[in-house]
Amino acid sequence: METKEYNCFFQLATDIIGGKWKSIVLWALKKDVKRNGELRKIIPNISQKMLTQQLRELEEAGVVDRIVYPVIPPKVEYKLTKSGEKLIPILEQLHDWGKEYAKDNKIDIIKDANCVIE
Repeated sequence: METKEYNCFFQLATDIIGGKWKSIVLWALKKDVKRNGELRKIIPNISQKMLTQQLRELEEAGVVDRIVYPVIPPKVEYKLTKSGEKLIPILEQLHDWGKEYAKDNKIDIIKDANCVIE
């Protein structure tokens, strides 16, 4: 991970997991190991290029492991590291807050693949 200067720990944390897709990728990996194609099915609106970029950034940050198997055709899987697993309770709290906020503000959530992993 490139060395950056941060003003606070919150800024560091949001730099690692912030953005539109990183937290959803982490959410998709919360239960078990996934292959690229599985992640694409779980997160259908993400492009392959963006998924690859997000996985690389999460791997560089040390929250996702990329497991490469020496077989032909190549087999690659992704899983959370110990550090990544520590994010899951935080993501679950965000999920629950979003659910409560939606209910309180009468916001309908279309049940899609991004949120079926509960």
